[in-house]
Amino acid sequence: MDETKHGHNKIKIGVSGAAETGHCGVHTLDVAKELGRQIALQGAVLVTGATTGFPLWVAMGCKEAGGVSIGLSPAASEREHVEVYRLPIDYMDLIIYTGFGYPGRDLLFTRSTDAMVIGCGRIGTIHEFTIAFEDGKPVGILEGEWAMDEEIREILEKGNRPSKQIVFDPSPENLVKKMIDMVERDKIDEYKLSPNKQTP
Repeated sequence: MDETKHGHNKIKIGVSGAAETGHCGVHTLDVAKELGRQIALQGAVLVTGATTGFPLWVAMGCKEAGGVSIGLSPAASEREHVEVYRLPIDYMDLIIYTGFGYPGRDLLFTRSTDAMVIGCGRIGTIHEFTIAFEDGKPVGILEGEWAMDEEIREILEKGNRPSKQIVFDPSPENLVKKMIDMVERDKIDEYKLSPNKQTP
């Protein structure tokens, strides 16, 4: 693959999680930051909803490891993002101001990713999960001290629609690897990043 011809070879992993994390457990910050570090170390790009809490901590870890962090905001401008929504601009290389509020932002956010990882969350995280589920994206559920992983298991059980695109794992490193492998499996051959692939 000629890297000078095209560069669309970065896998974009979205991370969804709670903006307020009081219910998430005492080790959540460390787990979130490790998730961000793994996304960077494994060569993917982080995409979040440009919010506080779990996604912000993931962005911190990503940037500490030298990765690229992109946020999609519900606001229409930087001023609205900061002054009305009271959201951060730190730890993001690029913020896209959608202007569509939280529901519209959620759709654009999940559609902007190749795979999603679900951390400790609340109702907004469930919304982003269901969009990714309906789109047939690979979704990794990060198991932890929080209840979100069990809540999603219950949703899947009662929803009567199993999916092979959903995996559960307590390890950020393993979960990111699984997401990358699942995305790679469905990529157009010319753009696959397999280490065994010969480049011209």
